[in-house]
Amino acid sequence: MFTDQLTRAIAAARTPQLDHLSAELWKAYAAGALSDDDAQAAAEAIRERKLASAPKAPPPPKARRQRSPDRQASIARRRHLAASGPMPPALAARFTQAEMAAFRIVSDEVRHHGVCGLHIDAIAARAGTCRTTVKNALREARRLNLVTVQERRRRGQKSLTNLVRIVSPEWMAWIRIGGKKSTTTDISSETQTKTQGLGGSWGRHYRHYDPKRKRHGRA
Repeated sequence: MFTDQLTRAIAAARTPQLDHLSAELWKAYAAGALSDDDAQAAAEAIRERKLASAPKAPPPPKARRQRSPDRQASIARRRHLAASGPMPPALAARFTQAEMAAFRIVSDEVRHHGVCGLHIDAIAARAGTCRTTVKNALREARRLNLVTVQERRRRGQKSLTNLVRIVSPEWMAWIRIGGKKSTTTDISSETQTKTQGLGGSWGRHYRHYDPKRKRHGRA
């Protein structure tokens, strides 16, 4: 009889009353009014009621998507970097324009420092793209054995940035020769060479040209 009353009281009790019922439960058990099984079942019922009535923790905030403050400027920068030829055309064909822009930043760091130690967010910001694009580009480059990525974890401390090294001989050779260069100097040199050829022909002709002789001939 007491067990049934206790069960109904637990089911109808509010959260503040559950602690009082728990105390009464163990008093009754000590007095021999409840068996071991009944006391254990009543204690489990009180615990479940407490868990059910406890306030639920708010869900973790969703990560905000990285957005550029000037989208048009980012697009223009991305196109410019991708068009600058950060890697040989045969390798570049495997990647998107945004990924090529990220590789421009990586290759510049490798050219100047031998390794790229920039944070992914820094690469993305300079390339005018997002961190997901940079991560995908590096993952694919690793799969193709174009780069290695060294993680620098520290026990009990914040990890250092990863070190990206270019291991593709073809890509490194491309970087050493400066990649794709289409400068005004090259164009002017080519134009000058052509004009020098024409100018040379005219110079030789002019050296043998005597206006007086031509006029005398006519006279």
